[in-house]
Amino acid sequence: MKQVLYIVDVQPSFNPPAQLVSDIATIAKQMPSVASVERHDEGITPFERQLGWKPGPSDDSLVPADRIFIKHGYAPTREAVEYLKSLNPDRVLVCGIQADTCVLAAGFAFFDAGLHPTLIPWLTVGSSLDRSGALGARLWKHHFGAVLNGPEELGL
Repeated sequence: MKQVLYIVDVQPSFNPPAQLVSDIATIAKQMPSVASVERHDEGITPFERQLGWKPGPSDDSLVPADRIFIKHGYAPTREAVEYLKSLNPDRVLVCGIQADTCVLAAGFAFFDAGLHPTLIPWLTVGSSLDRSGALGARLWKHHFGAVLNGPEELGL
């Protein structure tokens, strides 16, 4: 099975657990990998004005990946989606930060693009609303169906 790892916003502004960063980095070495990094531009996405918060202006991915795409807002860029499509994967494994927002937005973008998004829930944390990521995993399962149950399902 041809698969690609998509890593959502594992960057300093979100203070990810060190073990999460390490575990994702281990998997990223074993298959093609793509990461997103959220950067702040109030003219594009009004995080500060509407939410009183903003990601760092110069964050970088804490996980080395084959390709890194800078985004402004919740969803991956059109360029990131097109790049993933060009790889023609059987599935896109998705993990990272904010299961119930940015990770879920990636799922919708990939699903709408005809890709097969598949969540890695043990490598995903939620927002401050649900740090466990359980809400995001339930929403993912409802909308896309594909949620892995454990590392043995990675096919490595």
